[in-house]
Amino acid sequence: MAVLPLLLCLLPLAPASSPSQPATPSPCPRRCRCQTQSLPLSVLCPGAGLLFVPPSLDRRAAELRLADNFIAAVRRRDLANMTGLLHLSLSRNTIRHVAVGAFADLRALRALHLDGNRLTSLGEGQLRGLVNLRHLILSNNQLAALAAGALDDCAETLEDLDLSYNNLEQLPWEALGRLGNVNTLGLDHNLLASVPAGAFSRLHKLARLDMTSNRLTTIPPDPLFSRLPLLARPRGSPASALVLAFGGNPLHCNCELVWLRRLAREDDLEACASPPALGGRYFWAVGEEEFVCEPPVVTHRSPPLAVPAGRPAALRCRAVGDPEPHVRWVSPQGRLVGNSSRARAFPNGTLELLVTEPGDGGTFTCIAANAAGEATAAVELTVGPPPPPQLANSTSCDPPRDGDPDALTPPSAASASAKAADPGPPTDRGVQVTEHGATAALVQWPDQRPIPGIRMYQIQYNSSADDILVYRMIPADSRSFLLSDLASGRTYDLCVLAVYEDSATGLTATRPVGCARFSTEPALRPCGSPHAPFLGGTMIIALGGVIVASVLVFIFVLLMRYKVHGGQPPGKAKAPAPVSSVCSQTNGALGPTPAPPAPEPAAPRAHTVVQLDCEPWKPSHEPTGP
Repeated sequence: MAVLPLLLCLLPLAPASSPSQPATPSPCPRRCRCQTQSLPLSVLCPGAGLLFVPPSLDRRAAELRLADNFIAAVRRRDLANMTGLLHLSLSRNTIRHVAVGAFADLRALRALHLDGNRLTSLGEGQLRGLVNLRHLILSNNQLAALAAGALDDCAETLEDLDLSYNNLEQLPWEALGRLGNVNTLGLDHNLLASVPAGAFSRLHKLARLDMTSNRLTTIPPDPLFSRLPLLARPRGSPASALVLAFGGNPLHCNCELVWLRRLAREDDLEACASPPALGGRYFWAVGEEEFVCEPPVVTHRSPPLAVPAGRPAALRCRAVGDPEPHVRWVSPQGRLVGNSSRARAFPNGTLELLVTEPGDGGTFTCIAANAAGEATAAVELTVGPPPPPQLANSTSCDPPRDGDPDALTPPSAASASAKAADPGPPTDRGVQVTEHGATAALVQWPDQRPIPGIRMYQIQYNSSADDILVYRMIPADSRSFLLSDLASGRTYDLCVLAVYEDSATGLTATRPVGCARFSTEPALRPCGSPHAPFLGGTMIIALGGVIVASVLVFIFVLLMRYKVHGGQPPGKAKAPAPVSSVCSQTNGALGPTPAPPAPEPAAPRAHTVVQLDCEPWKPSHEPTGP
């Protein structure tokens, strides 16, 4: 018994393994190849049929290749404690989800390949911890959203970012502008429709920018493009040149792309998609003089408005041009009006005053501007006390009244005077709408022979209830055009422009011929023809009423017959009325018997006379004597 305490005392003195000795390497995962003979360690599992990241990975590995498997998610514990990992390939799996902080321990990672997976978004915490990342490949996914802070941890170290072949419609351009060391940026084969001006101005080391096959109609000039020579292909290009690829986009070849056309490039992918005169033409074959813009033309503005104080007011201004004009508003006091607590300015040119005050009254100025110039229009606003209440006309089938601009075809003098109060677009150049119905209108304009080299006329119009502008191209020898497929009961603003060749510059230019406003007639609606469902319901109700009335009449007749027959149902014999005397035979019958009812008259026949003795009738409850 004394030996056991001695053994317990000597047990802590047994030699233990030194912590400085290298740990036993983990076994190589099944179906993988591990290179552990020399540093750095590598774990190679391409095409191994893996459904998840193997849990028995050697955490000392510097290279981990898991491409061409069936991994569906990267969990937080899958890559934990792999602080020495330099290269990680997860290409061509089925990854839909990356846990927040899944790469938090990979602070030494240089390259991350996540291409060929099924990622739909990338949040702010999914790439957390990658502070030394150089190459990030995210192509061939289904990315539709990229968080603004997704690249924060690697913004200063990233050199190669590939976002191609995704579903990106928007990008965090401000975050991309902080990638000061990026050398290659792949944005091709996405759904990008615009690039903000100056988006690449801080990418001083950018050598290749690929924006092929997006939805870009224009590319704004960037300070980076002016500092570096632009080339289309890297062959033979100097080290300082920027290779820009933008083919496969629906480019709108107007004056905004003249800067790009002036570059010396060798590319065969770019083509113009619009305007119609240049559609389909090779971008580099279009002359600089053909990249033209059209100055703005105000096609619609609000008539003079009068609103009570404290109520909202909406001022509308529509303009057309190439490129699309930007509309601004100036208050009667000369200040630029924008979004504030009392006003909202919309991109379509509408200015909404949420709460009007007496000081808001006056003339507001609408300014429509683009690269070719600007146009202005005035809108008068009167702020006063609430108007007296007016009774609304509830008659919906009355014919149009005289003086209503929708009432006459062609317009009468009364309608012309009504339009004079609301001038709308300028009409001093002779554009007239001489006839108009519910769905069609005839437009006429004077001869423009003083303008040399006219190629065609262009009609632009839209309704007050629709912001979509409709274009019509008319031959140069025409002086009128019949508009069809109009909406009934709407007001339209229309402008005619002459497209001609400027002899001084040789460029295609436009000149407004004039504008006009007209209203289509309301659609005719018959007043007395009810709808089919209403008519069917009325017939059913009427038929049911007839049936109910017939049943009530039948019941009433039965009740009357019942009353006439003394309370006996019809068809039964009526009970005999009380009699005052009872007759009996004297031929030996026993006791008195009730007299039978008198027989109906019949033909005379021989009969036997019987002597009857009659006595007064007495009730059965009275005594009749002994």
